[in-house]
Amino acid sequence: MKTKILQNFFLKEDGTFDLENALLFSGRIAGVCYDKEGFEHLEKEDISNTQKRINNTLENDHHSVYDHIMINFNIVGIPKILAMVLNNEHQYTTSEKSARYTDVTYKNGSILTEREVTLYNKWNERFKELIKENYPDFTNFKIKTLAQENARYLITVFVPTEMVYSTTLRQINYIASIMQKYIEEHNESNDYLEKNLSLCMQDFIKELDRLNVLDKRLMHNSKNRNISLFGKDLEKREEIFSHIYSVNYEASYASLAQAQRHRTLFYQMERMDEKKYFVPPILNKKEEYIKEWTQDIKSVSNVVPQGEIILINETGTYDNFILKTKERLCTAAQLEVMKATRDTLLKYKDALEKNDHYLKEDIKKYVKGARCTFGYNCTKKCNFKEGITLEREI
Repeated sequence: MKTKILQNFFLKEDGTFDLENALLFSGRIAGVCYDKEGFEHLEKEDISNTQKRINNTLENDHHSVYDHIMINFNIVGIPKILAMVLNNEHQYTTSEKSARYTDVTYKNGSILTEREVTLYNKWNERFKELIKENYPDFTNFKIKTLAQENARYLITVFVPTEMVYSTTLRQINYIASIMQKYIEEHNESNDYLEKNLSLCMQDFIKELDRLNVLDKRLMHNSKNRNISLFGKDLEKREEIFSHIYSVNYEASYASLAQAQRHRTLFYQMERMDEKKYFVPPILNKKEEYIKEWTQDIKSVSNVVPQGEIILINETGTYDNFILKTKERLCTAAQLEVMKATRDTLLKYKDALEKNDHYLKEDIKKYVKGARCTFGYNCTKKCNFKEGITLEREI
C-alpha cells in the first residue's frame, strides 16, 4: 500500500475561489474509475479530455466527484437562524461563536432592538445574583458564562454571530440551490421569520457568488430538495425506539442549536401555533421572577426570541444516541439539552423494556446519572452533586 496526499487548495490572491482549477482537479478524479494507469496518469492528461469529463459529470448529475473539494468559509455577521440552517445540512464542519462566552451589546444599525438588549442586561445581572446565591462554590467566570447563556433566550434568532464553516464544492452549490427554492416560496411572506430568513439567504448567495464558488451546473436542484431544518406535521410522526429511534419533544431554538452539534443525528423543527417560551428553572427560586420573565420575553415575541418553544423531531440510531448521552449528560452541557437527552433516554429505556427488546439490558447502564456514572472518564472533576444526579437548575 502506498498513500499520497493530493494538493487541494484553490484560493486566488484576491481572496476568491479558483473554480476553474477546482473543477479540473475533480474532473481528473472522475477518471479514476476508468483509467487503467490511475490518478498520476490523469494528472498529466490533455486538458481537453479532462474538460469533456467535467462537462459529462455536470450535465448528467454525477456530482459526487466535486465533494473532493473542501472549502473553508469564515462567515462574520451570519444570523443565528441561518447558521442553524447550514448546520442541519450534513457533510460539514463548523466552529461557531458561543453565546455562553459572548456578551450582547446594542449598536446603531444592528438588527437587535434596544428593548432586547435592555432585557438581556437586566436578566443577565439577575441570573448572576441567583447563581451566586444558590451555587456559592462556582467561580466568577462560570457564573458570568451561565448568566449570559440564560439571558440570550431573550435575544432574536437573527442575532449576528461568526462561524468557520467547511463543506464541499458540491454541497455549497446544492445548499445555494435549495436556498433559492426557499426564497422563491417565502420572499413575499408576512411572517417575520420566513421573510427575514429569505433576505438573509439572498445575502449569503450573493457572497458565494462574489467569491466565485457557484456554478449553475452544480446548482441543479433536480430532486426538488427543501431546507432540511424545517419539518411539517411533526406531531403526526410516530415515535420509534429500537435499534433506530425517532422522538418528538418541545424545546427552544437555543436548545436545538446545541443539539445540532451531534452530526450523526438528524433534526427537524416546526413552530407552534400556540406560542410558549422557555423559563430557566433557577427562576423558581423567586416566584415573582417567573411572571416578570414571561412578560418580558413575550414583549419581544415579534422578533422571534431564542427562548421560543418549538416542536423538534430527532432521529438516529441507538448507538449514536448513546454517543449523545456521553456528551450531554454532563454538568458542563447546556441545561435544556441535557434535560431533553435525559428525558429521551428514560423514554427509550421504558419502550425497550415494554417490547422486551434485545437492547433493554444495555440501556440500563446509562440511566444512573451524569456520564461519569457510567464509565466516561472525565479529565476534570466537577464536584457538583446536583449536576452528577442531573437535578441541577442552571
